[in-house]
Amino acid sequence: MNGGYDDGYRACPCFWGTQPGSLVERWLGHHPVSKETRVLDAGCGEGKNAAFLSTLGAQVDAFDLSAAAIANARQAWPPRPGLTYAVADARHHAWSPGNYDLVIAYGLLHCLASPGEIEDVIARLQRATRLHGHAIVCVFNDRVQDLAAHPGFAPTLMSHAWYLDHFASWTLESATDQDLWETHPHNNIRHCHSMTRLIARKAAP
Repeated sequence: MNGGYDDGYRACPCFWGTQPGSLVERWLGHHPVSKETRVLDAGCGEGKNAAFLSTLGAQVDAFDLSAAAIANARQAWPPRPGLTYAVADARHHAWSPGNYDLVIAYGLLHCLASPGEIEDVIARLQRATRLHGHAIVCVFNDRVQDLAAHPGFAPTLMSHAWYLDHFASWTLESATDQDLWETHPHNNIRHCHSMTRLIARKAAP
């Protein structure tokens, strides 16, 4: 389920860099953060989004299935009041309903084993979000994927429209389907992923 990233985490701390993701920065441009803001970062990787939000005062619960990723996170951004890390599996982790102002799934969902697992995790993340709270989702979709840099990885790929349908009852503040070109630092293979990126606000039922 880890997407083949453990080799990268073991080879180079801060595999994903130290700056928050562009979608997190976009959300911050319109939504203030305070010490009352509660954030769940599901599949946090090495914690760059979680750590950045915590420096702004947010109370952040961050977890990842990869023990290597969490070890890197704890070294790069040691836990402190308002920031907690855990090694945990999103498929089996329980979250209290309506507990978070912001839930983040940045690179998590396509690592799950089936569309049913993705639907279940999305539904539980949505339940964990407070009314008028937000979700940030960044996920591979099925339009084009170059997996040369991910040997042995078989992501679960759904369409951009499929993800939008699963947030149909929410208010979409941003939704794009664009290509991401990147080079991972442990193998230097340039490759491309088509990505669904969305920011959605939980609306009243």
